[in-house]
Amino acid sequence: MFDNLSDKLDKALHVLKGHGSITEVNVAETLKEVRRALIDADVNFKIAKDFTNRVKDKALGEDVLTTLQPGQLMVKIVKDELTALMGGDASGVNLSGNPSIILMSGLQGSGKTTFSGKLANFLKTKKTKKPLLVACDVYRPAAIDQLHVVGDAIQVDVFSDRDNQDPVAIAEAGVAFAKANGHNVVIVDTAGRLAVDTEMMDEIANIHKTIQPQETLFVVDSMTGQDAVNTAKAFNDILNFDGVILTKLDGDTRGGAAISIKSVVDKPIKFIGTGEKMEAIDVFYPSRMADRILGMGDVVSLVERAQEQFDEEEARKLQKKIAKNQFGFDDFLKQIQQVKKMGNMKDLMGMIPGAGKMLKGVDIDDDAFKHIEAIIHSMTVEERTNPAVINASRKKRIGKGSGTSVQQVNQLLKQFNQMSKMMKMMQGGGGRKMMQAMSKMQK
Repeated sequence: MFDNLSDKLDKALHVLKGHGSITEVNVAETLKEVRRALIDADVNFKIAKDFTNRVKDKALGEDVLTTLQPGQLMVKIVKDELTALMGGDASGVNLSGNPSIILMSGLQGSGKTTFSGKLANFLKTKKTKKPLLVACDVYRPAAIDQLHVVGDAIQVDVFSDRDNQDPVAIAEAGVAFAKANGHNVVIVDTAGRLAVDTEMMDEIANIHKTIQPQETLFVVDSMTGQDAVNTAKAFNDILNFDGVILTKLDGDTRGGAAISIKSVVDKPIKFIGTGEKMEAIDVFYPSRMADRILGMGDVVSLVERAQEQFDEEEARKLQKKIAKNQFGFDDFLKQIQQVKKMGNMKDLMGMIPGAGKMLKGVDIDDDAFKHIEAIIHSMTVEERTNPAVINASRKKRIGKGSGTSVQQVNQLLKQFNQMSKMMKMMQGGGGRKMMQAMSKMQK
């Protein structure tokens, strides 16, 4: 995400590198390029101009004039201002009601129904809630079926009434169903339209008035840029929603919506969608997003995702297997599954500082592990448990069964053996011995 903007901001801020001090001349030159980068990212011209004016005022302050590294300090100022522009602090979702009612709004095609499922899954797994999805889109063909499919995928109940064409009555009945069946969160998926119209706004306003939600969220497709900001303003003028959800941030987005929507509607971005999987939802942290836009990565989010997939009991079992030299391909497959659950590979790599720039233009396939999984699944139980038994004829059979070559099977076996040795060395005092050996090699 934001690859183009990140690249242009990096070039703009590069102007100050090598200068001994910040002056009005080099600041003006840098900020001219920063403003141009923001406008290219579909940020409103007035917002971009106000942003660079604030950066200029801070950059020409007394504390900055004495710096020996003006380029680094300018990056810090831009980062701080970007963070403030996107909302400053993360904003949580209001779950104070019993049940807590969340009303979803937005245009058709924004990803509202899918994100309703993602939010339900998030609240179920992270907040240990029992959510209910309510299908109030009675216009779009198969909208109700789509929500039921989403609900089945995440094992969350869905309330619908196919014989009723009144969304207000369906929403009201859905809340009553939740109260009667122990659901403490209700997520109401409403109909979208191709454009903002009076009928649509009246309908969702009536739903809002009837069910009185604790949270009203506006779902917006981040790939629509400034149009998304304008649509958000139109919705907010009538609905006065509580927060924004940005979907499709894993796509070819220019970033204008994420950067400027807060300053236009004065409502926080609460969540972002980063992929197609139901787990591809993140709380929006303005500071972390500013880091990523400036190419600094987002190590905190990466660690959090890893911790979410970490199972202490499984880790203990794995440690025992490694100590007894019993680590096999089934264990390796489990590790792959955990990595895959963390999100799409390109998004994960973007969280590593500097990786985005190094991998620019490189297509990172989400199915990067596909051939590895195919090879492992083509092995017998004995081969997965004891890879040492895999001889030439077995390799040929495994390659044929997985649709890969013998060379690819050999490569996987070699990598697996190297990893097994490394993990064995890290057990007990092996890690210390390995570090000592490495330090001797460097001398």
